Amino acid sequence: MPHPQKHLRTCNLCEAMCGIEITHDQGHILAIKGDPKDPLSKGHICPKAVALQDLHEDPDRLRYPMLKTPDGWEQISWENAFNEVASRLRNVQAKYGQNAVGIYLGNPTIHNMGSMLTLMPFLSALGTANRFSATSVDQLAPMLVAMKMFGNQLLLPVPDIDRTDLMICLGANPMASNGSLMTAPGFKDRIKALQARGGRFIVIDPRRTESAELADEHHFIRPGTDALLLMAMLHTLFRQDLIDTGRLTNHLQGLNIVKNMVVGFTPQKVARVTGLKARDIRQLAVAFASAPGACFYGRMGASTQEFGTLTNWLITLLNTLTGNLDEPGGVMFTRPAVDLPGLAEVAGQTGSFNSRKSRVRKYPEFGGEFPASTLADEILTNGKGQIKALVTSAGNPVLSLPNGRKVDKALQQLDFMVAIDFYLNETTRHAHIILPPTGPLEHGHYDLVLNMVTVRNTAKYSPPLYKPMPDTRHDWQIFNELTRRLQSHSPLKWAASEAQYLAIKQLGDEGLLNLALKAGPYGQQPETMGYLKSRMTRFVYRRFPGSRASRLLDVSPYSRHTRHNTSGLSLKKLKQYPHGIDLGPLEPCFPERLATQGKTINLVPKLFMKDIVRLQQRLDKKTKQAPDSFALIGRRDVRSNNSWMHNSQRLVKGKNRCNALIHHDDAKRLGVQDGDVIIVSSRVGEIEIPAQLTDAIMPGVLCIPHGWGHNRPGSQLSVAGRNAGVSVNDITDDYSIDAVTGVAAFSGQQVTVSTIKVEKNVVRMNDKRLAASPAS
Repeated sequence: MPHPQKHLRTCNLCEAMCGIEITHDQGHILAIKGDPKDPLSKGHICPKAVALQDLHEDPDRLRYPMLKTPDGWEQISWENAFNEVASRLRNVQAKYGQNAVGIYLGNPTIHNMGSMLTLMPFLSALGTANRFSATSVDQLAPMLVAMKMFGNQLLLPVPDIDRTDLMICLGANPMASNGSLMTAPGFKDRIKALQARGGRFIVIDPRRTESAELADEHHFIRPGTDALLLMAMLHTLFRQDLIDTGRLTNHLQGLNIVKNMVVGFTPQKVARVTGLKARDIRQLAVAFASAPGACFYGRMGASTQEFGTLTNWLITLLNTLTGNLDEPGGVMFTRPAVDLPGLAEVAGQTGSFNSRKSRVRKYPEFGGEFPASTLADEILTNGKGQIKALVTSAGNPVLSLPNGRKVDKALQQLDFMVAIDFYLNETTRHAHIILPPTGPLEHGHYDLVLNMVTVRNTAKYSPPLYKPMPDTRHDWQIFNELTRRLQSHSPLKWAASEAQYLAIKQLGDEGLLNLALKAGPYGQQPETMGYLKSRMTRFVYRRFPGSRASRLLDVSPYSRHTRHNTSGLSLKKLKQYPHGIDLGPLEPCFPERLATQGKTINLVPKLFMKDIVRLQQRLDKKTKQAPDSFALIGRRDVRSNNSWMHNSQRLVKGKNRCNALIHHDDAKRLGVQDGDVIIVSSRVGEIEIPAQLTDAIMPGVLCIPHGWGHNRPGSQLSVAGRNAGVSVNDITDDYSIDAVTGVAAFSGQQVTVSTIKVEKNVVRMNDKRLAASPAS
């Protein structure tokens, strides 16, 4: 008789951190459902969590190293694969220089405990300045704002959604993503609770999203004009004397400069450009300032646009100048069990910007990485420092970076490429060697990164559900083996790297996590240290406030912020609480947690102030949009996560989700019927995609989801291949950027829409399409 077992874990497929319960028997998953006792997810489950079964059982998933040969792909041993990769990378660097090797890290990297714990030694051994990641096509803007205003790029403010009275979402759709930089599983239930206690939820977005359907108010806004709206709201606050900086008043610098900065951005002027009425702009500002607790939240639409940096800066100003920064019901900061922001401050790694520039376009680095929008240039452009070899890990830049066809072309001309990935996809098909790691159910999971942005401090460990198949490797093992082979061969450095390699191999990902938890602010203390702790901590905090010693205490078990009932945390203890441990609500932590000089917040960093001139030009610009010209925006579907969830039949079945949303009035003007295939073109290329007519989108706006386009030859994704769709990034322009950072401005790019004419059973393109030619 079968004996089904239940296994509790966190689904680590995206930013949701859903608690799930998996029923399985003899290697077969029988059911996956939400975990009602999980302190964060409260039983919420999304379709992606159920798809864990498809991912685990996927026959297309690679499990052993693959080598590309003239006769196709063939399996090789791990030892040969590691040696070959290290040899090829070292040879490229010996011939062309250290920076001739590049690396691109995809989004799933941050959801993998083993990768996060062993990545830094690998990057150090690789020794290249040509580093790229999904950060610069995602959340770079809010991280830069955090660095410039709070002194630490990891101090990201999180909406205190469970205690707020008013929440405004700008360019965010938490109903589909569960928040991402506001990790809030069960988002719908949280909003329902907000409304039940008399609060309000407002969404500002060019599309009436799933979140907008839940909202008390929804306002359309023209893509890329978010910063203008925020400037007008700030203008209203000063004009109506609604500024209230609360207990942080003495820690703020530049308030009068902000007042002068917003003078010319009146609601009347801004209304013309944004599409919101001046009356509505004023009402939004007054309502936000008047609420007992309010939080303003922006996400992808607010970050990956022409004024992404300014938008995130102004969001922070709005929260700060209404007394909602670091206050219950406003936006607050976590204190996670492995305190990455605190550790970064202690280590002096709170972030860097523009310490060097990229070779070709001279874009500034951020956090040691260049904007991924210029990755293809660094491969295609000849000269000293040209990337000749590339390492990719859990990333698919052909589909996720702007001007994907250009990226595709660039990867074809590399001397060598290695991919750490368990799929042969649109990017890894260019690799010479693929190193596939184990799947998410074959290794443990603790979310080191997303615990920095949870709406409540929690800790949860999910042990492996299945033993890995024989002779497979975890991500951390792959990184550790490559690090060992890439380290310097000088005697002293070799000895140190060998010791590091052996320590990581012995401890494993669980051992490393256990050390991090024990050393964290909720960690275990020796029983004999109780009295000494109380005397020592009081002495250090009193005599040396803000010192390195006090900062070390803050990220240790001796932190003054640790509650008695949450101390003693270790991996062993976490395993005793499969539903997770609630470490308490978010608590005020400023000014102590500020990493700036003098514990002050500079409201007006020069870098951001300089860009106000460009914003003013946008306000004054008077251009009439052509009838066939549209502002392009993206969208995320609850059944999809970037480019790597489309090989699950249960996620792609049903209606086609890769289509272009267009307003009924626009469609009528162009002669487009629902379901017609339209041509969307830009400077860099064109795509053909079905149109879906709707009133849920602003006129003049076109909405296309990202992550599709599984029609490149050489991929081995059977389900995705049958549901290929098209890649919106075949038309996104890699030169359309946020000028401050070089980050790709996906939202708001101008594209042209035209129709396909059918005459005598021959498909012909109209003249406009014939005139357009891809630049890449």
